Amino acid sequence: MKTRAVLELADVKRVAAAAEAEALANQWGVTIAIVDEGGHLLWLQRLDGAPAVSAQIAPAKAHTAALGRRESKVYEDVINGGRMSFLSAPGLAGLLEGGVPILVDGQCIGAVGVSGVKSTEDAQIARAGIAAL
Repeated sequence: MKTRAVLELADVKRVAAAAEAEALANQWGVTIAIVDEGGHLLWLQRLDGAPAVSAQIAPAKAHTAALGRRESKVYEDVINGGRMSFLSAPGLAGLLEGGVPILVDGQCIGAVGVSGVKSTEDAQIARAGIAAL
């Protein structure tokens, strides 16, 4: 039987605080979502100035990154490359850059999704949060 890491509440809070700090340092109003390895929401934080729709998009990006065990940008690139049929992939809605998996020893233990600014900036915030681990 294998042993694997799991996200605990203290980890989630650390990731959220670091992501928030990155967003605030750049004066970006975003929503930050953190999910477990199954894409289940553990944390949702909408900063001042974040668009209302970002509270729907951020968890979807995180969910997609966790289930796919790769950055959500991969799926955006596939679609932009012409594979439009990928839009019909079941259970995946956050097919935009800004979802980043949390990997420990090659295993996905969750993901962070961010929405509210340019997609590259969303991903920057997500990575800053994960770096706190």
